[in-house]
Amino acid sequence: MGSEITVVGSVVMGSHGAILVRQRSGCSIELGDLLVIDNGDGSRHILQVYDLVYGSQLSQKNLELLSGMKLEGFTEDLGLIDPSLRNYVLVKVKSVANITSYGIRIPKTLPTFMSEVRAIKEEDLKFTKPPKPIFLGKVRSGSKTLNIDVFLDGDKMFRHHVLIPATTGRGKSNLVKVMLWSALGQAHFGILVLDPHDEYFGRHEKGLKDHPKAKGNLIYYSPTPPPGANTLIINLKSIEPSHFDGIVAFTQAQEEAVDAYYNRFGQEWIRQIIKGESIDTVSPKTITVLRRKLEYILGVYLDQTGKIQCRSGVFSDSAGQHTVRDIVSSLERGKIVVIDTSRLLDQAELLIGSIVANSIFRLYQQYKSEGTLEDKPVINIIIEEAPRVLGIDVLQRVGDNIYSIIAREGRKFKVGLTAITQLTSVIPREILANMNTKIILGNELESERKAIISSASQDLSTDDKNIASLDIGEAIVSSNFTKFAIPIQIPDFNELASIAQPQRKKEKTGFV
Repeated sequence: MGSEITVVGSVVMGSHGAILVRQRSGCSIELGDLLVIDNGDGSRHILQVYDLVYGSQLSQKNLELLSGMKLEGFTEDLGLIDPSLRNYVLVKVKSVANITSYGIRIPKTLPTFMSEVRAIKEEDLKFTKPPKPIFLGKVRSGSKTLNIDVFLDGDKMFRHHVLIPATTGRGKSNLVKVMLWSALGQAHFGILVLDPHDEYFGRHEKGLKDHPKAKGNLIYYSPTPPPGANTLIINLKSIEPSHFDGIVAFTQAQEEAVDAYYNRFGQEWIRQIIKGESIDTVSPKTITVLRRKLEYILGVYLDQTGKIQCRSGVFSDSAGQHTVRDIVSSLERGKIVVIDTSRLLDQAELLIGSIVANSIFRLYQQYKSEGTLEDKPVINIIIEEAPRVLGIDVLQRVGDNIYSIIAREGRKFKVGLTAITQLTSVIPREILANMNTKIILGNELESERKAIISSASQDLSTDDKNIASLDIGEAIVSSNFTKFAIPIQIPDFNELASIAQPQRKKEKTGFV
């Protein structure tokens, strides 16, 4: 953008949070545009458009008459003397920030009456990026992208949970890839990614493996690993009864049977159930049903030789003794661990996540009690289709699980959750309130927009139309760690990965 100031409108009336601007003839203001009012003291108001309406000096009846005459073929002069003065567009805006020499302030005053309004320029939003930056995209004004990078402090963002709500096809996975690309190699965060579609590593396409610092910082587990990756094998001895809490629905009799087998056989409890070992206190019918349930969830069975086999190859009674320990160790050292769960049932995927999450959560609880927690990196767990474990009906039917526990208490122990969902409305308000950063992509469903707006960190009550109109890659960042909700344009991950160049030595500036 040039240095020339382009006036696009003028303040005509309104109230705090609902200012009315008359659009200048020949200008085009969009929904979501960022506008600026320069104050006489050197400060400036940043405004955002949330609605557009027609205005006219003519009465409604006269407008209807003139419109009808034009439609019916009356081509002579209709008496519209200088129509650009008599008919215009009124722009509804809200003041989102007041920028002064002291920094960004939450606006508490109205701009001067009849103030000139101009389009935003890149010079209006220059800020230094945080010490542990996570890149999300560039500032967006309507459909226009400004060359201003948007960063959040990864330490705060990942520790205090992230929600990514959007309907299908709006770019949720692309956003997560961009975030992980920014985090990879920083060693400030340990991030566990449960990947049900095997899309983040980039086995057959651009992915995290193409990052210049991927070697040594990206750990990949898969049942069918490519060269250099790790085979995903979880030993049955690594599974405790508590790992099933809130993941698998057991009857009371089955829960009592599980406890009985665990107390009797310890780490061998699953093996003994699969082999059909009986216990006097457990009915044979309960053992049979419990065995079938475990066989189905884990994909295991007893072959003709009496050995336990696994159809997916993920669970074993002999191999994989150190897998969970190695994953936890990698997270604790600030690595990104991607687990390919594309070949597993939902419950098996969530169970693997539960095993790792329980281990890391207990470890960080221990560090807190020892007073060494602050020396450890923040841990974040990324889970897709979050209502599977955070939905109201799931929590009522199955009970709390490690994911809901982390959502409520994890920030105290530097363990956070990134929940990706299409259905925000089915997640309890208590959990939504604990997710202090929401990166909101497009959503056409009114009920979902209401749930998002009601739990946002900033007042988004007038942003219903903005959220509904968000295109692919467009988002609004609402966070406790920003002064106002920031509209952003998320870059295409494939283009980002294609560049794959080391960061410039010159200090960048961006919006924080």
